[in-house]
Amino acid sequence: MSFTDILWIFIILSLIQPVIMKRWLESTRQRLIARIEKKRKSRVILLVHRQETMSLIGFPVFRYIDIEDAEAVMRAIELTEPGIPLDIVLHTPGGLAIAAFQIACALKKYRGKVRVIVPHYAMSGGTLIALAADEIIMSQHAILGPVDPQIGNRPAVSYLNILKKKPVEKIDDETLIMADISEKAIIQSQECLRGILSKHYSKEKSEEISKILTQGIWTHDYPITFEKAKEIGLNVSSEIPKEFMQLLSLYPQPLNRHSSVDYLPIRREKEIKK
Repeated sequence: MSFTDILWIFIILSLIQPVIMKRWLESTRQRLIARIEKKRKSRVILLVHRQETMSLIGFPVFRYIDIEDAEAVMRAIELTEPGIPLDIVLHTPGGLAIAAFQIACALKKYRGKVRVIVPHYAMSGGTLIALAADEIIMSQHAILGPVDPQIGNRPAVSYLNILKKKPVEKIDDETLIMADISEKAIIQSQECLRGILSKHYSKEKSEEISKILTQGIWTHDYPITFEKAKEIGLNVSSEIPKEFMQLLSLYPQPLNRHSSVDYLPIRREKEIKK
C-alpha cells in the first residue's frame, strides 16, 4: 500500500468519523430517554443549548431559546396525551422572551404534572420556563437567574434609575425614550410572570416573586442557587435523578449543529402507559 493510499484512507476516515460519532450519540440518547420515560412513566423533553464551534472556521456560535425552539417544544407537548407527566430538561442561558413565554404558557396549560429538571443552569428565559412547572428539580450546584427585561443589552431598570438621579432637562431624548420603553417592559414582564406563577402560588406570593425577579435587584447574570431559590419561595427540590445528569453528558459541545429540542416520536406513547 502506497503512501497516497494511506493518505486517502486517513482523509476518508476523518470525514466519516464525525458522522459516525453523531449517529452513535443520537442513538445512545434515544435509548436513555426511552429508559427514563419507561421508569418515570413520563414524556421527556430536552431544551439544551451549547456554545458550538464551527468545524472549519473555528469561531463560536452562541445558541439560545428562539421561536424555532418554542415551536418544537409546543409540538412535543401537543403530541403528549394529557395526564402523562412532563419532564422538561433545561440547559440554557436564556433567549427570546416571547419564545420562553410561549413555552411557559404551554406548560402552564398542560393537563398533567410538569417537572423541570435543571442539571446545571437555566438562566433568564430558562428560569421563566422553569417557573411554569409544578416542581423545579435542581442539582446541588445548579443555578437559575433573574428575568428582568434587557433593553438593547442593558438592564431596563438602569434606565429608570437615571430618571431618579438626574433632572429631566439634563437627560437626552434618546435616554428618555429608552426609559419609557423600560418602564413598559418591566410592567409587562411582571404581568406575564404573575400569570405564570398564579397556577402554583397565591396572589400575594406571585406578586412578591415577580417583583424580586424583574426589578433589577441583581444583575441579569446573578446566580440563583438552590438555597436562594428556596429562600425566595420557589417550589424547588434537589433530588435530581442521576439518569438526567447522565443524559446531559450525552450532549457534548459538538462540531456540527443539532436540534436544541429533543424528544421521542409519538409512537412511544403506548409504551409509556404500560
